[in-house]
Amino acid sequence: MPQRYEKGLWLGRAEVPGVGPSVITLRNGDVMDITSRTAPTVRDVLELADPAGHVLAAEGNTVGRLDDILAGKGARLLAPCDLQAVKACGVTFARSMVERVIEERAAGDAAKAEAIRERIGAAIGASLSGLVPGSEAAQRAKSALISEGLWSQYLEVGIGPDAEVFTKCLPMAAVGHGAKVGLHPVSRWNNPEPEVVLAVSSAGRILGATLGNDVNLRDVEGRSALLLGKAKDNNASASVGPFIRLFDDSFTLDDVRRAEVELRVEGKDGFVLDGRSSMSEISRDPADLVKQMLGRHHQYPDGAMLYLGTMFAPVQDRDGKGQGFTHHIGDVVTISARDLGELRNEVALSTECPEWTFGTAALMRNLADRGLL
Repeated sequence: MPQRYEKGLWLGRAEVPGVGPSVITLRNGDVMDITSRTAPTVRDVLELADPAGHVLAAEGNTVGRLDDILAGKGARLLAPCDLQAVKACGVTFARSMVERVIEERAAGDAAKAEAIRERIGAAIGASLSGLVPGSEAAQRAKSALISEGLWSQYLEVGIGPDAEVFTKCLPMAAVGHGAKVGLHPVSRWNNPEPEVVLAVSSAGRILGATLGNDVNLRDVEGRSALLLGKAKDNNASASVGPFIRLFDDSFTLDDVRRAEVELRVEGKDGFVLDGRSSMSEISRDPADLVKQMLGRHHQYPDGAMLYLGTMFAPVQDRDGKGQGFTHHIGDVVTISARDLGELRNEVALSTECPEWTFGTAALMRNLADRGLL
């Protein structure tokens, strides 16, 4: 958590032994269970007229000290969302747009990517710098890139009028801080994607933010964009957490717009990778991305969590010259931001991560048994 996390208003979930998944908040270093009949799920808290006021005033029971829980003692942190749809935006930064074009041209072959990056990366990047998606200038850049044979479906969603918004995983499928994140066993070229994730109500109100790892299989998506589901949605491939920081006087959407998201990958082989993603460089405003996701054209009655995209696409060689970066099993991925804390996960195969078995029906039965429905 941030050093001065006492300033924030935090909303999350934890698996409490002998009880089940519970809505939690932080008070003076204690994790408090604030699950109630009024708001038995995080979804219900975010649908209230004043979620921040509810969390601030809610009565609860102490689950344990935050330091102990982060150390793996007692309760276990879960992703701080439950019934919400988990959505994601792609190619919202110029640098990631270029890398997606490179993946496409390399057909998912990491060995070919470096040569393509040298040949076309600089040309595309220069054409995209400072463009407002959907603008006349963006349309002129599109025409120029088409004439040079450099146009791509990724550039269409990057600088065109319509953003890429896809389903990252189903409700209840995301994992939280401390859990393992999964790679599909077929992948040989993959990477973490450190992102800010917005908490959005069914009415489209942006109520807070947290961190996320939009685990990506570059080789799978590079073979065909129609394989996006296979590249993005696998067992334990969506990580969110540690807590949603609700908007209040100390933290607003403008703080999200200024956020610096840091990434560190530490491998058992001694490999270390550091990166940074500045939200100030995003090509579409977070509020505009929410409007593209939710509105009269598409409703989310339980709200949504929206990954905002990343500018980080690692190219640092790991296993050999020209091979670029790919995960090794056992990598520890840490995503952090000053106002949102730290989300840490260990990389494993999706087939070796704990199976996802606790879905919506299981949650409803658990809450009913506890007299909360």
